[in-house]
Parts: sequence; structure tokens; C-alpha cells
Amino acid sequence: MKRLFLSMFLIFTALSIFAQVKFDLGLKGGINCSKISFDVDDYSSELVTKTHFGAFARIGLNRIFIQPEFYFSGKGGDATSNVFSTLTSFDYKTMDIPVLLGFRLIQKKAFDLHIVAGPVFSNITSEDVTGSNLTNQSYKDNYVGIQYGLGFDILFLTFDARMENGLGTFYTQPEVSGKNQMIMLSVGFKIL
Repeated sequence: MKRLFLSMFLIFTALSIFAQVKFDLGLKGGINCSKISFDVDDYSSELVTKTHFGAFARIGLNRIFIQPEFYFSGKGGDATSNVFSTLTSFDYKTMDIPVLLGFRLIQKKAFDLHIVAGPVFSNITSEDVTGSNLTNQSYKDNYVGIQYGLGFDILFLTFDARMENGLGTFYTQPEVSGKNQMIMLSVGFKIL
């Protein structure tokens, strides 16, 4: 009798925990405003606008969730050499996989406001450098960054505004190294 009671208690507990797990799956896309920050003062950089598109999942209990994503993204930046007054344009595309931890600040039936933060793993799929004496061979194949931001959901739509900062350099030459910095604005819709 004790075993039966214990078994029923464990099954009831497991079902109640899994009943509270919320799972969302969706598609998203948006714009990136990116630039490259350099480790020397001889270069100043300007923002360029690119796009991103991909998919996301959101798995959570009550207010806390994990949000893995996968998307293709265009990034880059324009840099001016203060010494030679030459313009160099960086244009590269990445396959990004952020794994974000989120917290719902406001949680209602048709609306929620949340914050997210976590690492992003980026693999460079194509690259180009035009102008100056900087070359394509100086790109790294992949790099890690951190994303953080704010978002809200209205019914099945989700809106996000995030910052991304590269933790390591993705472009290195003997005289200059560059890190990625980006602002992302995206819109998505939940299909599950």
C-alpha cells in the first residue's frame, strides 16, 4: 500500500511539474546595426545596417526560461584610418547560436515583458574586406560574444532589442585587431 501511494505521489508530482513547463517554437528576423571596435586609436568605425533571420525556442517554468536560437546574420562595419584617411569596409556573414537565460518581468495571459542574457557562438560563413591594406585572410573562423536585452510578447508575436559584444577578436593582423559590436532589433512569431 505504501508503494502504491508513493508511486501515485511521484506520478502526480511529475505530471504537475511537466504541466507547468511552457514551450514555444518560432521564426524570427530583423535588422542589425553593427560596427567593429579596434584595439588601436588609429582607426575609427561607423555603423552599418544588415539583417538576420532564423528560429528560436523558449523552454521555461513560470517566469524563468532558456531561449536557444539559430539564425543567419549579416555583420560588418566601415573603418577609417586616421593616419592615411582611407576607408575600409568589413562585410561578413555568420551562423549564430545564442543560448539565453530569460526572466519574465511582467507575465500576463496575452502579454509578457522579459529580459535575456547569455553567450552567442558565431561561425563566419563568408567574409570580405574592401579598401586599405587589410585582407580577408585575417578573419577567424568563429568567435564568442555575449548578448543581452529586453523583449516583449503580444499573443503569438515577439519583439526583441539586444546588444551583442564580442568577447574575443574576430579579425587580427599584426597592426590591428577588431571585435564585433551590434544592436539587434527583431520580430518573431510563435508557431508552437
